[in-house]
Amino acid sequence: MIEIRVAKGESREPDTDFLIPHRKDYYLFVLVKKDSSRHWVDFTPYTLKKNTFYFTIPQQVHLKEDMQPMQGMIACFTEELLQLAEHKMLRSLPIIQNLSGGHELALNAKDVLFIEDLMNRMLDEFNSEDRLRNDMLFSLLRVLLIYLNRIYEKQFSGNVITRDLLKKFQSLIGSHYDELHDVAGYAKLLNLTAGHLNDVVKSQSGKTAIEHIHGRLIVEAKRRLLHTELTIQQIADELGFNDGAYFNRFFKRISGVTPLTYRKDIREMYH
Repeated sequence: MIEIRVAKGESREPDTDFLIPHRKDYYLFVLVKKDSSRHWVDFTPYTLKKNTFYFTIPQQVHLKEDMQPMQGMIACFTEELLQLAEHKMLRSLPIIQNLSGGHELALNAKDVLFIEDLMNRMLDEFNSEDRLRNDMLFSLLRVLLIYLNRIYEKQFSGNVITRDLLKKFQSLIGSHYDELHDVAGYAKLLNLTAGHLNDVVKSQSGKTAIEHIHGRLIVEAKRRLLHTELTIQQIADELGFNDGAYFNRFFKRISGVTPLTYRKDIREMYH
């Protein structure tokens, strides 16, 4: 459930799977010591910088533009790990929830030394055969995530939200965005009235419940417009819109452009 690797900046045969859009079903945490390659997370491009920490959560779309060798440390772990009772606290951390949509953390020299030392200790445990190997590895991961979460909260302090109901609502949207488009449907799952759910969500996030629902639909639509060759109608169908014309109007109302215009513009920027 946890994997630790070191990247030594060595040239190797490129894995072309990374050069096409793909989703990861695990959490990816990377300390970059040296790199200059450009990659995308969903529809946001990043040029990797040294002494920076990058992280993504499951099901985001990844794409590398090239395969420049990287120096750094990599930690991967699964959602199943966070479902275990002893790791419940970690699942509630803002960096794991990532409601701010962040992907990179700027590190100072002290941060780099601490994180690199900690991840090297994790690597030692990962490669050991000690009977308590997993317990030590889990403990070190816990320290790493708490430390990174402190940096995350400082960097995204204006956007970090930790209230339980909002997190539950966001989680449900992640599971049902392609079938439930109305506040009442989510309120029913939470055993609340639609009005109460909207009031609480708005007070905690500054956005209405329907804005959260529509926001996730737009994110998923943009992922498919950039990274797939699906037609607009096929994308509409996948997202639960039976009427392609209505989906076009919905997308333009929120994004300011039609789906076709967005696809053309974002791909021109990519190329």
